[in-house]
Amino acid sequence: MLHETNPSDGRNRGKPGHRGPGQDSTRNQDLSGEDLVLVQFKGHRKGYYHNRKLVDLKVGHYCLVEADRGYDMGRINYVGPGNLDWWAAANRQGVMSLATKSDLARLHNNRGDEWEFWDICREKIIARRLKMNLVSVERQFDHKKITFFFTAEKRVDFRELVRDLASVFRTRIELRQIGVRDEARLKGGLGVCGREFCCSSFLHEFVPVTLKMAKVQQLPLNPGKLSGPCGRLRCCLTYEQESYLDIRRRMPRVGTRLNTPDGRGTVRKLDLIREIVSVSVVGLDRMTEYSVGELTWEGQRDLPEPKPPSGCSGGGCGKNGGGCK
Repeated sequence: MLHETNPSDGRNRGKPGHRGPGQDSTRNQDLSGEDLVLVQFKGHRKGYYHNRKLVDLKVGHYCLVEADRGYDMGRINYVGPGNLDWWAAANRQGVMSLATKSDLARLHNNRGDEWEFWDICREKIIARRLKMNLVSVERQFDHKKITFFFTAEKRVDFRELVRDLASVFRTRIELRQIGVRDEARLKGGLGVCGREFCCSSFLHEFVPVTLKMAKVQQLPLNPGKLSGPCGRLRCCLTYEQESYLDIRRRMPRVGTRLNTPDGRGTVRKLDLIREIVSVSVVGLDRMTEYSVGELTWEGQRDLPEPKPPSGCSGGGCGKNGGGCK
């Protein structure tokens, strides 16, 4: 949810960043040999840009890029061919030039002003008793827009707050409600692995993470161990998911009846990392471990029969005409 206002007349046609009708569509031409630039802004926010002006760019340098009704400034994280998903956004905006010393000084001043803006916005939120948590403030490099990021449990009516802020700063105001995962990305920090948050470093987009992934990987279903600082399931659960699924396809399921070198048995436990199967063999008083290559089974046909409904012993309980089937 976002809302913005522009106290000025809003006539920005012909200025950098303005797009006319039909210019937002992705080009179908061959993009080989053309550079896509990944630029990082405050709070680990990233954007994709087309180096259509063939500016000499290097990773680590700062550059000016087209932005909403103006231009912005960020640090270059990547220069190269990119991929088709990135080009969909990059074709709508481009790199303008490298940053100069005066541009870097202005960026430094902007960061200082943002602390003052944060305090003012916080006072307005308290005065209007809005149930929202202000997370971060970002001022566009050309001073034409200020964005306030916040979290809230429910939808918040902040229209009066926008008017208050617009009357103070006399520029376009944008209030953007974000989730807890976005909040962790903006603030940054270190995970339990000792490294910087994945979302703050190399992840470009969030992907769905489910509890089923933890079950497939045989991880303990402990929310405290599976959750990240944001309170949601850790993004790293998705990294090895495909590998675990591939191993699962090659191994029998727990409960499968199969043939072992020592006779018929039933699968009791799986070790996915070593690809070892623990089997309860008929005639042996202990479980025996076998590698997958030593076992043979016939898939679904070797699974045990489903248990009868609760209260039925299989000999007939008077249901379904005198017998349970």
